[in-house]
Amino acid sequence: MTKLSVNINKIATLRNARGGNVPDLLKVATDIQKFGGQGITIHPRPDERHIRYQDARDLKSIVCTEYNIEGNPEKTFIDLVLEIKPTQVTLVPDAIDAITSNAGWDTIKHKDFLTEIVQEFQRNGIRTSIFVDPALEMIEGAKIIGTERIELYTEAFAHEYSLGNKNGIDPYVKSAILANELGLGINAGHDLSLDNIQFFSQNIPGLLEVSIGHALISEAIYLGLDNVVNMYLQKLK
Repeated sequence: MTKLSVNINKIATLRNARGGNVPDLLKVATDIQKFGGQGITIHPRPDERHIRYQDARDLKSIVCTEYNIEGNPEKTFIDLVLEIKPTQVTLVPDAIDAITSNAGWDTIKHKDFLTEIVQEFQRNGIRTSIFVDPALEMIEGAKIIGTERIELYTEAFAHEYSLGNKNGIDPYVKSAILANELGLGINAGHDLSLDNIQFFSQNIPGLLEVSIGHALISEAIYLGLDNVVNMYLQKLK
């Protein structure tokens, strides 16, 4: 069974928009695990516009499943991860001003840099994953770097699937087959949703973990809205 790690960045975004501590990020993380979630993912950025560095520290004692911290391995991020020692660190090449992640690593061009970073995290007992596009040469490059896992960047699949093109999964299947042959664990994330997750997971051999945030939180708003509106109506009778 593929594990579900829930990215709670959007919860932090909502909290920060108003100030204070509503919604309570730590309680949400606790509840997600209580409801069956098998991991918590966060992606702190230098401007702390959603997850704050202190959130990452506070979550350490809350996450009893798998703790996955994503981010671009600049010095502040590296220091944070080494301090917390989560289960897994996912290296993502997002620019400082990026709204969200929008590309995987060029594991050939950045081989030396990534090798050094991966080895540092591994020396500290932290499993490493490198965010990559579904390109065979990038997966081969990830193997050479020495990471334990890759995370397949799934935006292209999700877009094609929404257009009715199920063949958009083909590069991901080929990538997964190669990763399995190379002994790399496979994670996936970005724009996976209730609409496409079953098709994706059933067609990707050896898929260990998916990290889902924006879609899951958005779907929770809609799927829970009826219940909350009616709870208010009951209170107002």
